[in-house]
Amino acid sequence: MEKGTTMGESTVLDEQEAREIAVEAYTYLYPLVTMDVTRRQATNIEAGKVVGRGPMMTITNIRTFPPAEYRDVVRPNFDTLYSAVWFDLTDGPVVLSVPDSAGRYYLLPLLDMWTDVFACPGARTTGTGSGRFALVPLGWTGMLPEGVARIDAPTPYVWMIGRTQTNGPADYDAVHGFQDGLQITPLSASGGTAQPKPFEVDPSVDMKTPPMLQVNNMAGPDYFTYAAELMKLHPPHITDQAVVARMRRLGLDAGQSFDPDNADPVVQKALQDAPAAGLAAMNAKQPTLARVVNGWQMNTDTMGVYGNYYLKRACVAQFGLGANQVEDAVYPMGPVDGEGRPLDGTNDYVLHFAQDELPPANAFWSITLYDNEGFQVANPLDRFAIGDRDPLTYNDDGSLDLYIQNTSPGPDKGSNWLPAPAGPFNLTARLYWPKPQALDGSWALPGIRRV
Repeated sequence: MEKGTTMGESTVLDEQEAREIAVEAYTYLYPLVTMDVTRRQATNIEAGKVVGRGPMMTITNIRTFPPAEYRDVVRPNFDTLYSAVWFDLTDGPVVLSVPDSAGRYYLLPLLDMWTDVFACPGARTTGTGSGRFALVPLGWTGMLPEGVARIDAPTPYVWMIGRTQTNGPADYDAVHGFQDGLQITPLSASGGTAQPKPFEVDPSVDMKTPPMLQVNNMAGPDYFTYAAELMKLHPPHITDQAVVARMRRLGLDAGQSFDPDNADPVVQKALQDAPAAGLAAMNAKQPTLARVVNGWQMNTDTMGVYGNYYLKRACVAQFGLGANQVEDAVYPMGPVDGEGRPLDGTNDYVLHFAQDELPPANAFWSITLYDNEGFQVANPLDRFAIGDRDPLTYNDDGSLDLYIQNTSPGPDKGSNWLPAPAGPFNLTARLYWPKPQALDGSWALPGIRRV
């Protein structure tokens, strides 16, 4: 049989072609599988039992910043409080009601199951007044009530990871009022009381193993079988025709179940080998995902919406699931000083901003310190981040010096001190609603200077 002819639903391929397409399919499908494993674990629990988790169609609000010993999530932020929900649109549109934030910055990014942010109500986009938004599934043709803005969702499951500006613990009560005003109601129940679906814990869900490890440890045949079932509910984007066509040559047809046992032996081998090769490709790409300027990794391209850059989308899903669009927030990472040396608390550092180098953000900015595992470090000030909402002391010329070190720089500099551990650490800057120069490469953070 000649190469390229049809055998069942797949195309007879040589080993190299089969391997290439299988690896491409692995990275293409990785975000979808990761999202669903994450969803199943996060929603397989009664509301209020674990902070940040609860059944689908239930808003879970995180009410405080994490304490020093918190280890559930790497690189937690100390700028916003979260409000999260997994929407289920399989029974029709769902209305998200947002209260007036009284000028407070917030964003409510909505991610489809392929991890693209397809909409983001919030201060930058829709303003800070109250609003009502209907998340509408594909193919729905009904009418919406007056005053309800339509948002078309690419997939019937949608993840919202809301963030509300929080100016320290003294600000919690005001933020809680906004969080409590967030409401979701099925359109079919508009004007009435929504009746939640009965909830039962699914004992088959692994509630202990982190989702990333669950996905990474899946055998190839199981992975592709699982992904095929997901694509029956969550269709590929219309711009994904090319990769969808290539997957079909493996017998993996979007919208159809897949049985690897029925595939050609060459394809079976490629599917078995795909996870190891796909993960190796992702790990090799991670160090070059961002441009590096003055030691800072400036990941300001193709974030939140990925187009056909499927490898980057997979990398972000692996280590930063739920990333925002860069227009809403960017997170430069600083693992080294301006000369490329790893940061270590046995040294003292200064981050000096000239007046025209201050982070250009329409909302606010911060610098957060983590240990090398990505967790905050206990310190006598209980200060894990520092930024423009803190009572910083600026120099006479408008410049700013931040002191990053293990011991106090002295009482006259204490307001600008970000305490560091005695050993290795790294920094993450956050710019919320960044200005254009933070995205187009005309601005970058200055290098961290070892004193």
